[in-house]
Amino acid sequence: MAIVEAPPRIAPRPPLPAGRDAAIDLLRAICVAGVVLLHAIMVGVTIADGSPVFANASEGTSWIIPVSWVLQVMPLFFIIGGFAGHIAFRRSQARGGSASDFIAARVHRLLRPALFAIAVVGVALAALRVAGVPADIIVTAGFRYSQPLWFLGVFLGCQALLPALSRAHARRPLVTVAALVCPSVCVDVVRASTGVEGLGFLILAFVWLALQQIGFFLADGTIDRLPRATRALVGAAALTALIAAFATGIYSPDLIANINPPTAALLLVGVVHLSAVSLLRDRIDALSHRPVPAAFGAFVNRRTMTIYLWHMPVLLAMAGISAVASLVSGIALPDPSSVSWWVSRPIWLAVALTLTAAIATSLTRIETQPSPRSADRTHRVVIAAVLGIASVVLLLVAGTTVLTASVAAGGMLLSLRIARRSHETASGESVADVVRVA
Repeated sequence: MAIVEAPPRIAPRPPLPAGRDAAIDLLRAICVAGVVLLHAIMVGVTIADGSPVFANASEGTSWIIPVSWVLQVMPLFFIIGGFAGHIAFRRSQARGGSASDFIAARVHRLLRPALFAIAVVGVALAALRVAGVPADIIVTAGFRYSQPLWFLGVFLGCQALLPALSRAHARRPLVTVAALVCPSVCVDVVRASTGVEGLGFLILAFVWLALQQIGFFLADGTIDRLPRATRALVGAAALTALIAAFATGIYSPDLIANINPPTAALLLVGVVHLSAVSLLRDRIDALSHRPVPAAFGAFVNRRTMTIYLWHMPVLLAMAGISAVASLVSGIALPDPSSVSWWVSRPIWLAVALTLTAAIATSLTRIETQPSPRSADRTHRVVIAAVLGIASVVLLLVAGTTVLTASVAAGGMLLSLRIARRSHETASGESVADVVRVA
């Protein structure tokens, strides 16, 4: 008689958390605000030979090191993205949704506000050209606008792969995260030994995917089940390793420099962030329910992508207006890092936050429209995601010009049309749900 082998047993999944996680919402909002503040303080504009000069105010300075330790929030942001995405995908599965449903929704919610923003920026650059603004200034503005868009392409790719990685996590959680961490560390070893910094781009996907994968352990309760002493010890060990890597010259102590190309130092930062969040979770949760933090979290989470996409045009406009005002009035702009420059930073940062919030409020509807659901056309949503990522890469490689903005907007529009075909409209989830628990 033939013996039928029993299928392998898979541990039962832990129950999904009920409702929203206010602590995670607040942390996400703080991360978004941190990104705006970081980019705002890095904007430098001066007047040289009667013309405005736009530069990175932090370049070659020492103050960016402590600032980066406070405002480098991207590792935590991707961990939160993994936390929220893992739970959202499992909830979608519980409702009968498929992986293509999840990916199509992410494509739609990320690219819809991006399409509008990039199209407007393209029109603005064309208007500047017609107005006679020097070509080098327009090129610099386009380049500065493109730089933060790396997040859009990387996050879309991570979210597109999330269903597959979530399933792998359910079966082999440690093996899966190790498969993402090991290439990051190995390439960094080769990079450090050869001095070829460009090798770091080989691990671009692995670093951010590993951080997203770490968020799965927070979502399924694995981290919270560890003793507090263990979590504290792991966080302290990661921080010690990070400081040792800085001291020995393996990594730059400027955490912003560790993003381009990404290094495994970001994984250590992510572990430190995760340890701190898990240990302070109750206090963060209590804080998140107070009126002001709750209102702040609700405002930002409803407009996450709009804030991210529009804060750089706001900063560039502020820099341009400052330069024009200086030329007209004859009042010199303070040199970056000077005492007068630092004295003016609080006002500069407050204006940047206020204007970004105002624009985000006016464009909320673009971000909160209902998103479509996929049927069973997995290959279509994969093509849509790849096309969307390629559109962002074009802007990163070639910079944002009237031409590249037009091509990228066209690619994103086509991506959205592909993702929308054969879909039926879902009950409205906002784009902020891409990075929060649905």
